[in-house]
Amino acid sequence: QVQLVESGGGLVQAGGSLRLSCAASEGTFNSYAMGWFRQAPGKEREFVATITRSGDTTYYADSVKGRFTISRDNSLNTVSLQMNSLKPEDTAVYYCNADSRLRQIREGGGHYWGQGTQVTVSS
Repeated sequence: QVQLVESGGGLVQAGGSLRLSCAASEGTFNSYAMGWFRQAPGKEREFVATITRSGDTTYYADSVKGRFTISRDNSLNTVSLQMNSLKPEDTAVYYCNADSRLRQIREGGGHYWGQGTQVTVSS
């Protein structure tokens, strides 16, 4: 059982930056691929980014490519999402996700989820 706790959300003006973090309870953190999803009001949850177990490969949704960066620190059991050049359409609840299979995350979400953190971008 992996417990995920997100932090770092908040209110920011368009063009600004935020850094989200996700702390995992699992000691074998490096056996999980990690990802971020988001869900805006009235919309379905959507994939944002994912990173392999070792951190050597990342994938992004087209909507965030070039603006967001996912990274992980396996020594600290954390995964982060650096969000730059934020837009109002980035407003959503952001969720951390973990699964032993990267493909599962890329195809809609892995097994373990955090509780979410709100990101609001004002225009």
